[in-house]
Amino acid sequence: MIHKLDNVKKRYAELSSQLSDPKVIKEGAVFRKYSKELKDIEPIVEKYNDLKKLDEEIIDAEELAKSDDLEMADLGKNEKQALEERKNAVIEELKSLLIPKDQFEDKNIIIEIRAGVGGEEAALFAKDLFRMYTMYAENKGWKTEILDSHPTDIGGLKEIIFSITGKNVYKYLRYESGVHRVQRVPETESGGRIHTSTATVAVLPEAEDVDLEINPDDIRIDIFHASGHGGQNVQKVATAIRVLHRPTGMIVTCQDERSQLQNKTKALRILRARLYDLKQQELDKARVDERRSQIGRGNRNERIRTYNFSQGRVTDHRINLSLYNIQSIMEGDLSQLINTLIEEQQKESINELNEK
Repeated sequence: MIHKLDNVKKRYAELSSQLSDPKVIKEGAVFRKYSKELKDIEPIVEKYNDLKKLDEEIIDAEELAKSDDLEMADLGKNEKQALEERKNAVIEELKSLLIPKDQFEDKNIIIEIRAGVGGEEAALFAKDLFRMYTMYAENKGWKTEILDSHPTDIGGLKEIIFSITGKNVYKYLRYESGVHRVQRVPETESGGRIHTSTATVAVLPEAEDVDLEINPDDIRIDIFHASGHGGQNVQKVATAIRVLHRPTGMIVTCQDERSQLQNKTKALRILRARLYDLKQQELDKARVDERRSQIGRGNRNERIRTYNFSQGRVTDHRINLSLYNIQSIMEGDLSQLINTLIEEQQKESINELNEK
């Protein structure tokens, strides 16, 4: 741990020097990046300095404890014990601070929800999930914006893509990626039978220009007429946008806005987020020597949660947590679920740090 702390302190000195370099100051994006990194590691450096100071004080107390004066020796022993207790507390704080911070933690996100198995009921469930997340975002003071949506005739959603912006958005919603399963009597069911349906959720950190640059020559943009329920055209002017990324074959469409420019801007935001996510997935695969987290960033093919309406239960399968307040959860009260996931991840990270 000391070796890691020395490296952090060295990096702190490097960043302090670079931030006073006129060349770096002129590069706004680089300056902001370095400033953020400096701010992130500053608490670690301060706590490490406290630890080193305590070590010096413990040495002084040990010398005092060797005194021929019994009263002074007792004073030294008591002082040493108190200092060692403080040192152990600082070490535990440092362990928490040394947990690798997710590089996307402070980023805004784009969420993609798609109906899975279950036909119209799956589409209705996708709509319920969208409502759940938007209400949670509203409770947190975050802003949501629909980027693209494909509704069904009876009010469900085949697919919806939307952004959430605000403080620590990715930190709180990163574990939502995966397959969500619902068990309930569908609105479309006349016999009262319980059906099982699914919807997939993908949480993508929103990439900025400094994170990922898209070569204009790599994309093709097509313009077409937006369509409504049943595929009928709903606009006389062609405003819908389809973007093809040639190197990956990735296609993004946007048709919710009434202008080509707005749809194009949104489509490129989605494309950039998907390409950024793809890039990170490739990096994750390359780090085969690192043990994967039990919770992780969320495999989209993994069933992560079940919503059982007849039992009033929501179960997160990754941490074996069942809560019996399904109505409040569907109204956006996700705090207990999300906070427990974060706590479990932190415990796992501290255990890994202790093993090293």
